[in-house]
Amino acid sequence: MGQYNVQEAKTRLSELLNLVERGEDVVIAKAGRPVARLVKIERPHKRELGFLGPLHIPDNFYEPWTDDEMGIEG
Repeated sequence: MGQYNVQEAKTRLSELLNLVERGEDVVIAKAGRPVARLVKIERPHKRELGFLGPLHIPDNFYEPWTDDEMGIEG
């Protein structure tokens, strides 16, 4: 992990980003005190659809509801 003051970080930003891409942490200091850290951002994994597996849909799923199921008193 390297530490760089603000002015040096400004002039060497592209180089510091290359270090970060290779997995190194870079600390930016102000007046010799660390104030920020540059770290590589890991890209999120691509989500896979269908992770729940097959769903069972009852045969009567598409049938209209009865009055009793809809709460209508008759």
